[in-house]
Amino acid sequence: MAITRRGAFKASLLGGVGAAVATTIPASVAWADAAPAAPAARNAREALRLLKEGNRRWSRYVSRHPNEGRARRAQLVEGQAPFATILGCADSRVPPELVFDQGLGDLFTVRSAGQVLDGSVLGSLTYAVEHLHTPLIVVMGHQSCGAVDAAVEAHRTGELPHGHIGGLVAEILEVVESTPDDGEDFLDDCVRANAEHIARLLREDSELGDFVSDGRVEVVAARYDLEDSKVAWL
Repeated sequence: MAITRRGAFKASLLGGVGAAVATTIPASVAWADAAPAAPAARNAREALRLLKEGNRRWSRYVSRHPNEGRARRAQLVEGQAPFATILGCADSRVPPELVFDQGLGDLFTVRSAGQVLDGSVLGSLTYAVEHLHTPLIVVMGHQSCGAVDAAVEAHRTGELPHGHIGGLVAEILEVVESTPDDGEDFLDDCVRANAEHIARLLREDSELGDFVSDGRVEVVAARYDLEDSKVAWL
């Protein structure tokens, strides 16, 4: 059968599109399923190492986005076994799975503005430790935290915001008032002090403290930098 020039062009075009689809879409799906999975951490040291490695990838723009594919999703239907618990701020700029380049089921995340503790937060953290056996809790503050900034403003003006926000700010105000205002960046000093304060409260908690004292769990404080995407361990 004779092939016209128009027909040849059309066949060539469709062939090129087909080749592109064949090489890009399946490759993308295969990449998602075959992305390297982080090994389960047996202790806090290993968990911390995985987090540091993941943040290093994230800060260098070479994230792997592991454990997002079909196989992982099917596996998680049966249950979860995260290797670390992250208590982070609710700020939309600090999602733990991205910051630490981890995937589905890798991290048990609890988030509240300014990492403020209340009954539901403590209950969630205790669940992670007692039932999911995560060996590490990270309390992660971050640069330019709005909740801490509101507490700094309340400290300077003597006025708390109204309603629920005022109650949240009041929880941070104690830390702000005990932080020396003699550095270059008082807000950032308070962010760091707040993360360390909350980590200390968790170590001394009536329930979580038992896990810490017998070595089953470690609690560490950290601070995320919005400018360079790096986590500093405090």
